[in-house]
Amino acid sequence: MTIEATFTATGDEFPLAAVFSEFPTAEIELDRVVPTDEFIIPYFWVRDAEIENISMEHVTHPGIHDIRVIDNVNGAAFIRIDWDLAYESVLTAIIETKVNLISALGSETQWSFELRAESRQVLADFQSYCRDHDIPLELTTLHTLSPFESGQEYDLTNAQREAMTIAYALGYYDSPREATRQDVANELSISPQAVGSRLQRGTRRLIASTLTRLDE
Repeated sequence: MTIEATFTATGDEFPLAAVFSEFPTAEIELDRVVPTDEFIIPYFWVRDAEIENISMEHVTHPGIHDIRVIDNVNGAAFIRIDWDLAYESVLTAIIETKVNLISALGSETQWSFELRAESRQVLADFQSYCRDHDIPLELTTLHTLSPFESGQEYDLTNAQREAMTIAYALGYYDSPREATRQDVANELSISPQAVGSRLQRGTRRLIASTLTRLDE
């Protein structure tokens, strides 16, 4: 089962945070290309309307081996970067656990990484790697590649749909269960009791919308 997840990060742990020390109003978008064992995501865009020609001359970080501007186009710089993968970051977690990067966008206040995993276990391995190596990431969205078309279609609230989708992806509904209410609660940053309520009410609504006809 293929799963897509979005993680956010703040702080200066990700190497490209060094760019914002020089260009605090910039936006960064990693340019996704087919990775190899030696090079992963070697290009990115820096957009800053306030600067006509962006230079990486003074951008340094332990996670960056080399960085240079390839081109400048209307305030956007196309950058080549050689990462120093001895520095632990989300990129090393991606390499080590075989999740796939769909997109990555960054600003001075927050990074957003959209990832795809071929199974729940691969995504779990990625999260475990980040925890074990003190890489701060927060899971914000999680869904299967073919998720429920919409919560409203099944009379679910957004909170119920999110809780049920995450519970499903983590293996809460498997037999035997691969996740507990506490696991789901940890992903949602709510209590296990709140998880139980959302799952119970969501399941009732889902059954009412698909298996029975209720005139309410």
